[in-house]
Amino acid sequence: MEKQFVVVICGPTASGKTSLSVELAKELDAEIISADSMQIYKGMDIATAKPTVEERQGIPHHLMDFLDPSEGFSVADYVRLAREKISDIVSRGKLPVIVGGTGLYISSLINNIQFEESECDYAYREELRQLAEENGNGRLLDMLREIDPETAATLHENNQSRVIRALEVYRTTGKTMSQLQKESRTIPSPYEPCMIALDYDRSQLYDRINSRVDIMLRDGLIEEAREFYEAEDYPTAAQAIGYKELLPYLKGEQTLETCVEKLKQETRKYAKRQLTWFRRDERIHWIKVTKDTDSREILENAKKYIKMYGNFC
Repeated sequence: MEKQFVVVICGPTASGKTSLSVELAKELDAEIISADSMQIYKGMDIATAKPTVEERQGIPHHLMDFLDPSEGFSVADYVRLAREKISDIVSRGKLPVIVGGTGLYISSLINNIQFEESECDYAYREELRQLAEENGNGRLLDMLREIDPETAATLHENNQSRVIRALEVYRTTGKTMSQLQKESRTIPSPYEPCMIALDYDRSQLYDRINSRVDIMLRDGLIEEAREFYEAEDYPTAAQAIGYKELLPYLKGEQTLETCVEKLKQETRKYAKRQLTWFRRDERIHWIKVTKDTDSREILENAKKYIKMYGNFC
């Protein structure tokens, strides 16, 4: 079977994925599929840097802004929906462009990971949440390291839902998440991906992150965070970078300045984890960006890599 060609624009937060993907989509008659684990949720707009209607410039964006924050959503859910969107876009003669910074979503989709359906153990989930509340998220990650160090190495302790899910999978199937993923790689991928990321000096990327946080605050991040803080049934949203760092300010426990600095620090740490993830994938073409690089040059470099895979430009 002939493989479906897809373009993947990945990399760390604040690296310019959105603007590059929209410009590519305009030139290549493409549609965009988001690969961001937080942009899927309705209302979580500013904290997740969800592209505005103006920024989308009329380009269709899929798997974005469609789920209530109280609802759960797994990697398996994402892969299933993304596969459907890719097939639909290709059937209409257009090019799918997958854009985002959630490495697990992208690798699971592109590598055609097959997810084994495991039972849900809601009582065990609640037990683990209580354990984390009493002892900290680090306790759960330590538990995961004991049974599945490979998966634990890819997760941060603040990513509580994924750590809990990995522990739950082991309890219900008797197999670790990493073991299941290895077993699932037996079916070849139906995709031929051209993967592209923008490569900044670390200091330049951090400056972009700091500036983005300032813009988010100007655009109403505090008000957005307050809405989710006051809604008790949004546990996923409460864990999102951009909300949890502002909670001490909203509770009157810390100054806004202290919380904003913490937010910038946590976002920089997140970008560092994203870079670590994507650097492991040798298929990614990294486009070097300096302060003197203009957007047109970035676009032409991206098109050059895409053209290597066929007559798409």
